[in-house]
Amino acid sequence: MPQNEYIEESIKKHGRRLDHEERKRKREARKPHELAAKAKKLHGIKAKLYNKKRHAQKIQMKKTLKMHEERSNKHKSGEDPVKEGAVPTYLLDRENQTRAKVLSNMIKQKRKEKAGKWDVPLPKVKGLDEAEVFKVIKTGTKKGKQWKRMITKATFVGEGFTRKPAKYERFIRPMALRYKKAHVTHPELAATFCLPILGVKKNPNSPLYTSLGVITKGTVIEVNVSELGLVTQAGKVVWGKYAQVTNNPELDGCINAVLLV
Repeated sequence: MPQNEYIEESIKKHGRRLDHEERKRKREARKPHELAAKAKKLHGIKAKLYNKKRHAQKIQMKKTLKMHEERSNKHKSGEDPVKEGAVPTYLLDRENQTRAKVLSNMIKQKRKEKAGKWDVPLPKVKGLDEAEVFKVIKTGTKKGKQWKRMITKATFVGEGFTRKPAKYERFIRPMALRYKKAHVTHPELAATFCLPILGVKKNPNSPLYTSLGVITKGTVIEVNVSELGLVTQAGKVVWGKYAQVTNNPELDGCINAVLLV
């Protein structure tokens, strides 16, 4: 056990106080009063932010309670028309009860389909620190300004991309790390194709990386699959499809991805 976990060690050896549960219950009972007192004392922007947060929490709590109430709601189906034919004796004392379902089977099925549609090869990826992605560029005569950033990862920029003037460009995307094509593997065909990139759909690390077109491991990109000759059920040619990057492009010098079928 680490040296700083002396409280956990003491609990394991000697147990808790006899009135621990009672003290815990009282502490929890006091909490709403303490929060209300805090809300009264706050002023200005702090009060606004705090009240906004509390309001969101209350709405979420009410929604959860309502959902649970609906789930456990029972109603008698006595209003239904009487069915023809005699009811067996062992069913006479039973009440015909039906449970109110929160979601219909159709909605559940749609959700399952949607979840399966976005089932990606790499569901979890290691997070990237901002210092790892951006390199600080010092500017000015005395190199005192530090508002510029150079991207150290692979990037994608569109066909008609034009750089801003150097004086106003905040994020610099080096030419050597810009990619236009990716090696995409079709999982069912077990073949790899070099396809043009159409755009960056989502980078799991940050929305900022997505907007800048940063491509890291786990990023979902859109590729042009018109060369593969894929068609829809209606007979139309599929133009773009999503693929997930499976390697570190800045280390390998190329982008390897798996097509999301």
